[in-house]
Amino acid sequence: GFPRQETGSLAEALVIPLIHVLLLGYLPMVGMRWSGSPGFAAACGQLIAVRRDAHAAAGGHAAIATSLHDGVTLPRAFRRAGQGSDLFDATGLARCRMYRGWGEVWSGFSKNATEGMATPVALPVWTLLLFGGHVLPWLLLGWAALAPLPDAAVALAALAVAAGLSFRVLLAVRFHQSLAGALLHPVGILILLAIQWSALLRARRGRPAEWRGRAYPSTSKTGAP
Repeated sequence: GFPRQETGSLAEALVIPLIHVLLLGYLPMVGMRWSGSPGFAAACGQLIAVRRDAHAAAGGHAAIATSLHDGVTLPRAFRRAGQGSDLFDATGLARCRMYRGWGEVWSGFSKNATEGMATPVALPVWTLLLFGGHVLPWLLLGWAALAPLPDAAVALAALAVAAGLSFRVLLAVRFHQSLAGALLHPVGILILLAIQWSALLRARRGRPAEWRGRAYPSTSKTGAP
């Protein structure tokens, strides 16, 4: 389940709500519920409820002992063992302040990025989807204010901006998120992509992730979004 995400700083408000954007915008829920494929697995490490027998059949947490991203790797382990996994909205059940301030947001999302988006195969695709869909339309509208662009391009950019902004505001209202973070959505996307690319480059250089004074070796794997 995904609890209510409490955010106390602008950095948190810009990046943390993007979890819901990625989940509800890019995870095919029908595929997740009708297919047992590990590729459709998703969870939130803040709140995971399991049956004891299913947990044992999947090898328990020992099956993901080298992972820093149990929100991805644990449900994948369940599915590989023939067990099911599902998601639910835990906004009214629990709340969590994941990180505090800019430093923790950057370090926290970086530490396990290479187990999720930040792989050599997945990140270029995510960049195309997120930058192209959530940032480029704003840039095109800004450019149109300075130089002529085809009417069709301006209309499509305006439609994309309106759709993306409406989606973020609806998520903010539904999941009690920061309205400021929603209105600055393109900035949050740029920060998220910067974190992911930084994590991938760090892993390619063999540098460990750091979190709370501890260093963790890279567990980068080739994957797809």
